[in-house]
Amino acid sequence: MSYFNTIYIDNLPHRAKAVYMYLSDRANEKDACWPGINRIAADLDMSRSTVKRALGNLIQNGYIEKELRYRGNGSYSSNLYTILK
Repeated sequence: MSYFNTIYIDNLPHRAKAVYMYLSDRANEKDACWPGINRIAADLDMSRSTVKRALGNLIQNGYIEKELRYRGNGSYSSNLYTILK
């Protein structure tokens, strides 16, 4: 299903819609992707804080799920974002 069928029905802020489309376009066949906040911000010409707010909106409204990922040595690696809708 196209993301246009869902994101325009709900009253999401425009920043959340842009980040949702970005993540959807980069998701693999399992609807997962792992871009960094700096990468998202640079590609969408947004600030880091705006991207973080948008991700929070998407998580709160059930559009995405965020999973923290770690390396074998226990250090932080990246977030895994899974598209739910």
